[in-house]
Formats: sequence, structure tokens, C-alpha cells
Amino acid sequence: MDYNQRATEFAVFCIENTAIRLNKSGKEVFTALKQVDGIRNFLYPSFEMLHTQSKEYIVDEVLAYLNEKNPRFLGGKI
Repeated sequence: MDYNQRATEFAVFCIENTAIRLNKSGKEVFTALKQVDGIRNFLYPSFEMLHTQSKEYIVDEVLAYLNEKNPRFLGGKI
């Protein structure tokens, strides 16, 4: 598996686990991140730093990003 494939797999992991935490669908989280360009500007660039962290830490970071860039999506859940 090359770097881009690993980074894409990581992005999917982030989206799906954030969705589980929020009790939302993966599609909803994907759409919220896409609206603020979070996949390209946050998940992919953060891959090197975040992929070694715990699932809880990674989801917390995604939620912090969403809270900053798209707070209405979270509706005060953070």
C-alpha cells in the first residue's frame, strides 16, 4: 500500500469513528468535512502526525476541527 492509499484509509477511519462518536452516519461527517475542505486541508495533512495516536485522540482532533470550522454541524455536542 502506498502513502496515498494509507492516507485515504486514515481519512476513512477518521470519518467513520467520528460518526460513531456523534451517532451520525459516515456520509454526514464526510459531507460536513467536505463543506469546509477538511479532508484535503486537515485529514490528509495531519496523517503523519495523527495516525500514531489513539482513536479517541484522533476523533477529538476531528471534532475540534469541526467545532472551529463548522460548529453548526455539531450542535453543541462538543
